[in-house]
Amino acid sequence: MMDGETSWVSHCNDDTARNIDEFESFSELSDEGNQAASAVSMDLILPDDLLERILACLPVASIFRAGSVCKRWHELVSSSRFLWNLSQVQSQKPWYFMFTSSDEPGGYAYDPTLKKWHNVGLPCIKTSNWFKASSCGLVSFMDNDSRSELHVCNPISGRSRKLAEPPGLKFSDYSALAMSTSRVSNCYQISIVKSKQVPGNFVKWDLSIHLYDSETRMWATSSSEVFTGWRAGDESVICDGILYFLIYSTGGGSLENRHGLVPYDLSGRSSHGLLIKNFIPVPCPLTCGRLMNLKENLVMVGGIGKQDRPDIIKGIGIWMLKGREWQEIARMPHKCFQGFGELDDVFASSGMDDLIYIQSYGSSMLLLYDMNQKQWKWSLKCPVTKRFPLQLFTGFSFEPRLEIAP
Repeated sequence: MMDGETSWVSHCNDDTARNIDEFESFSELSDEGNQAASAVSMDLILPDDLLERILACLPVASIFRAGSVCKRWHELVSSSRFLWNLSQVQSQKPWYFMFTSSDEPGGYAYDPTLKKWHNVGLPCIKTSNWFKASSCGLVSFMDNDSRSELHVCNPISGRSRKLAEPPGLKFSDYSALAMSTSRVSNCYQISIVKSKQVPGNFVKWDLSIHLYDSETRMWATSSSEVFTGWRAGDESVICDGILYFLIYSTGGGSLENRHGLVPYDLSGRSSHGLLIKNFIPVPCPLTCGRLMNLKENLVMVGGIGKQDRPDIIKGIGIWMLKGREWQEIARMPHKCFQGFGELDDVFASSGMDDLIYIQSYGSSMLLLYDMNQKQWKWSLKCPVTKRFPLQLFTGFSFEPRLEIAP
C-alpha cells in the first residue's frame, strides 16, 4: 500500500434492519492510528449519550478508528442509538470512488476531509462499466449488458438489496440511471431513461421513463414517446422532484446544437404534453455534459468546444440551471486544464453538496472544485497506477453514511 492509503474492512449484520453489528480494523498507514489511544481517559468522565454525540461528529473514517480504541467505544459506535445520532448530524463531504481497472469492480475512495484514499470494496457490482447513481449515502448499480440487473447498496456498511427487474426494453441502445433519496424517511426513487432506435428509421428514437419506488418496491413506466432527430444518452439526475436528462442530436443539425436538456416532473409523473416541448438548450457548444445534484440544484459540468471545431474541447465550464436559464458558475483555469495532460473531449465528473470532482478517462489525476470557496485543487495522488497505455479510469461520487440502509 502507498502512503496515505487506508485499509477498510467492515462487516454488517443482515439480521437487523438498522444496526451495524461489527466494525473491524480501519487502520492508517501513519502514526495517526495510535493517537486515539490518548483520548481513552475521556471514557472515565463522559456518559454514553454525550460520548455518542461527540463521536457522531467525527468523519466516517475516524469513527471506524474510534471503534477500535476500547470495548466501550466499540459497543457505542455499533449501537442503533449511535446510528440515530449520525442521522442528526450534518452531511459529510462526498467521497470519490475511482476504479482500478475497467474489468474489475475494485478501487479506492478519496476522502476530502482527511485528504486520504481508502481501499473500499463495493458490493454487488461486477465490472466498472456498470451504470451508477448515488444519493444520500446510497448507490445504485445497473449492469451494462442486459440492463435488467439492479442493486442498491451502502458502500460504507456494505449492506445491499437486489431490485426487481425494470420494465420496458431489455436491450436498449442507451440508458440513463438516476437516484433520489429522502433524508427524512430514507425512502428512495430510481429512474431509468431508455432510448432505442426505431427499426429501419435513422431519425426516430423510442424513449421511455421507468420509475422504482422503495416503499412499494415496484416499477412503473411513467412516460413513453418517440423523439425525432434526438435521442437520450447516459446522463440523467433528479433534483428537487424533477428528472433531468441530456439528449443528443442524431444528425441533420449543426455541430453547435448537439446537446439539449429535457426536464420531467416526477411529482405528477406527467410532462404536460410532449417531453421534447420542454427542451432546454445548453449554454454553449459542448463536447460532453455531466449532470449532478448539488443541494437540489441542477449543475452541469461540460466540455467547451472550440469556436471553429465545436467537437474539439478547449476548456471545461460549470453551470447551474435557474428556471430555464443557465448561470455560469466557473471555468477551469488553463493551468488545471493543462494539468490533465492530453484531455479527451469526454471526461468523468460527478459531485454533490458543494463539491465537484473532475477526472480524465486517461489518467488517475483527480481535480476538485469547491462551490463555496470557489477554489480548484488537486486531490492527493491516487494509489491507482496506469499499467498500460490505453487503460481507462472512471469513478463516481457518493456521500459516506453509516446509518442508512437500502
